[in-house]
Amino acid sequence: MSNHRHHKHQSNYDKHAKAGEHSSPAILRFLRKKWRDSWHGNPPGNVLLLFGLSTGLIMSVPIIYVIWQSLFAGVDRWQRLLDDRIPQLLFDTFLLAFAVTVCAVVIGVILAWVVVRTDIPGRKWWQWLLALPLVIPPYVGAMTYIIVFGPSGWARDFWRDTPWLVNVLGDYPINVYSFWGVFFVLTMFTYPYVFLIASASLRKMNRNFEEIARSQGMNTRQIFWKVNLPFLRPAIGAGAILIALYVLSDFGVISMMRYVTFTAAIYFQRASFDIASASILSLVLILLTVVILWIEVKTRKKSKYYQTSNTFKEPDVLSLGKWKIPTLMFVGVIFFVSVVLPIIVLVYWSIIGIGMGALDNRFFGFAWNSLRVSLFASLLCMVLAMPIVYLKSRYPSVISSSIDKLSYAGYALPGVIVALGIIFIFNNHIPTLYNTFYMVAIALVIRFLPQAMQAGEASLSLVSPRIDEAARSLGQPPWKVMFKVILPSILPGVLAGGALVFVSSIKELPATLMLRPPGFDTLAVRVYIEANESLYYLAAPSALLIILVSVIPLRYLLKKY
Repeated sequence: MSNHRHHKHQSNYDKHAKAGEHSSPAILRFLRKKWRDSWHGNPPGNVLLLFGLSTGLIMSVPIIYVIWQSLFAGVDRWQRLLDDRIPQLLFDTFLLAFAVTVCAVVIGVILAWVVVRTDIPGRKWWQWLLALPLVIPPYVGAMTYIIVFGPSGWARDFWRDTPWLVNVLGDYPINVYSFWGVFFVLTMFTYPYVFLIASASLRKMNRNFEEIARSQGMNTRQIFWKVNLPFLRPAIGAGAILIALYVLSDFGVISMMRYVTFTAAIYFQRASFDIASASILSLVLILLTVVILWIEVKTRKKSKYYQTSNTFKEPDVLSLGKWKIPTLMFVGVIFFVSVVLPIIVLVYWSIIGIGMGALDNRFFGFAWNSLRVSLFASLLCMVLAMPIVYLKSRYPSVISSSIDKLSYAGYALPGVIVALGIIFIFNNHIPTLYNTFYMVAIALVIRFLPQAMQAGEASLSLVSPRIDEAARSLGQPPWKVMFKVILPSILPGVLAGGALVFVSSIKELPATLMLRPPGFDTLAVRVYIEANESLYYLAAPSALLIILVSVIPLRYLLKKY
């Protein structure tokens, strides 16, 4: 009886086992089908996918770290910061970002209109002269304005030595260490974002719309408000978001001009080893950044304007008439305060510095540090950007799109937040590389990888997918096709992206300042430290060298816009 029962149980077990054997391949087939369907029947190879996923994970480290740390910071610390610190920081940060964005947009649109649509003398020269503030890092601009208008500046000395000014107007009225000082400097060095994008849009605007408006009896002013401005909204939105994100992430200007926003508060909390508070402030700043990006996406969806190209006519060049001289003066003043004055100050102090031996081994050591960390970061970016761009273009899916979005995370984050995430990872998990220049290089990669991606993507869009298909039909795996077939075709675009990363890395201040190992100072760090100590003869040569190197990508930017 028991034997019979045993055989019965055994036969049931065998049946279930066989059923399991049959069901396992069915499940595997189903999963494989789902996997292929998610890639539209064309999944990438394992090597390419693993490379892309690893890069996306590295790029998302700062956000994951900040969220993790802030969630476990403790209710007491959250409550103290929410009651006392965060409301004031929110107000100060938002006020500065709003004021700078509005003013820079107005200046950028006016200058773009004047240069593209009017007969101002020297139109072609102004097109690139007014873009020059982009090559001057705002913290360098802040240093020059402190030298000119600060408490011990040239303007103060002139005021004090001119008795009638003191008698008529009283004490020296300018305070650069204020909201208005920070607002002015950031506006002067960020308006080109709008100027370049708006200029490109104005050049592509179809004259037909204006001719129809004129036939309806509208004058030039009415045409601008009712016809041109609606078409400019996407360009204005794109420029405004770049400016707002820059102001949110800026550390150099606000620190040098003593105006506290989230980035400065995070840096000082980290400097006092209060990591939990720094993480909470970082999370609030990330949420503020997300809100601004969300607003931009929503407004862009509501303002889509299309124009047909088959009847395209270039826009008219309007005569300024009696407004020619006032307009030229306005453009000249903007150019003088944003380019000429800072360059004059830097050249003056550089000559003094060179005379006092500023170009010594110490200076060349800082230049070499900047060069090698920036070169290493740009090479890494070129290598890492290629698989992500290739995945997104040739293997579109939810996965490749997610990897692409994760890779942009660091670009929208301030350098101080990226640095916090890097410190946590290296200190806890890769201690052998902690306090080495590799930390700085990886932070630069997280910050600027999207620049390399954008340049690579633009080049890849010009290469036909049939080339890939031909190589794949010969039995080459996707990663070999990418490196051996596609890379040589798009190499100029990849190198252009690398050049952009190189220049941005040389200018980067907060991440480098927080992560640099002992004895590893870069040109940007020395400008910041020496300017804060009023050693302008030492800071000026470093600042001037940064500007000269930053001219490299200007031709690329002007070609793009």
